[in-house]
Amino acid sequence: MSICPWAQCEPETAYHDREWGVPVHDDRTLFEFITLEGAQAGLSWSTILNKRAGYRVAFCDWDLGKVARLNQRSIDRLVKDPSIVRHRGKIESTVGNAKASLKVIEQHGSLGTYLWQFVEHKPIINRYKAMAEVPSKTAASDAMSKQLKRDGFKFVGSTICYAFMQAVGMTNDHLISCPRWKACQAD
Repeated sequence: MSICPWAQCEPETAYHDREWGVPVHDDRTLFEFITLEGAQAGLSWSTILNKRAGYRVAFCDWDLGKVARLNQRSIDRLVKDPSIVRHRGKIESTVGNAKASLKVIEQHGSLGTYLWQFVEHKPIINRYKAMAEVPSKTAASDAMSKQLKRDGFKFVGSTICYAFMQAVGMTNDHLISCPRWKACQAD
């Protein structure tokens, strides 16, 4: 048995072995991952993992209320911060997504309840043998993307949503030859 081929080098290996595909319901962690997946668009995942500590500091340890209150001066400062991806649109979307998340929490009770509805509140267990079989998006990620956009979220296209779903264990896309495939079903 060997781990998924995309995770053969650090920091991807540690991330794969400890987090990727483990079901997450905590609102802060879900917000972190939706932010990081959006930030990754057009970049390598290792770039984002290497900046993860910077993101935690820049975005108030993922405190939704604090992030939602960041003002234009804060955004201007973050655009100059080398510890994160300095893309104004992605930074502004994080603040906007925090505001949208708070509205969702008010309506649904939690961000987790809202997001997990797209997989009927239980992980989808796939049985892929090769990376070529793993899709970049699905009907569920299409639906999630459309609803998130309607609810005011940005940087949440279907491909980003599917990567998010994989990361937070909504779908188990570890290859069946990977020891984490079975382990993530037990988490």
